[in-house]
Amino acid sequence: MRLVAAGGTPSMADVAQEAQVSRRTIYMYFPTLEQLLIDATLGSLSLNTVDPVVAEPGGNDPVKRAEQLSRAINDHSAETMHLGRALIRLTVEGDEPPAGGPRRGYRRVQWIEQALAPAREKLTRQEFDRLVSALCVLIGWEPLIVLKDVRCLERKQADDVLAFAVRAVVEKALTEAQSRGGRK
Repeated sequence: MRLVAAGGTPSMADVAQEAQVSRRTIYMYFPTLEQLLIDATLGSLSLNTVDPVVAEPGGNDPVKRAEQLSRAINDHSAETMHLGRALIRLTVEGDEPPAGGPRRGYRRVQWIEQALAPAREKLTRQEFDRLVSALCVLIGWEPLIVLKDVRCLERKQADDVLAFAVRAVVEKALTEAQSRGGRK
């Protein structure tokens, strides 16, 4: 992110040197320089937009926290949608993620887990993981693209639909856990 912010287009060798890792390590996570540069650009955007929201969204209410996260990510979608589409295009090839982690979206998972932190004590590990996975489908560029391309919704409409869906899924998970008596 520092190299991109400094201007110019760094090479994989520049990035490896800055990160103090081998080029091979970088290629394990970013098969192309284009994918790495898109991710770095998005990383710098998230430091100023999403990270502050995740740090203290909605107190101890996981429903409110998850909705605030969804809206924070969607709030900047207009200026980053071209990057999101490019990153999706670059990462849809192949069936298996690269060794060591997901092909993309690792920040999203971390943000969702942080937003849902107050729910950890109410859900089993399996329920928590299922909820994180469900929110991965509802938060990010992919659902926005579907709502824009398939439903022809404007950004604000799509944001409201996704906030509704996020609330419904988190509330359902918490209700199910409560009905069985909480974490076991």
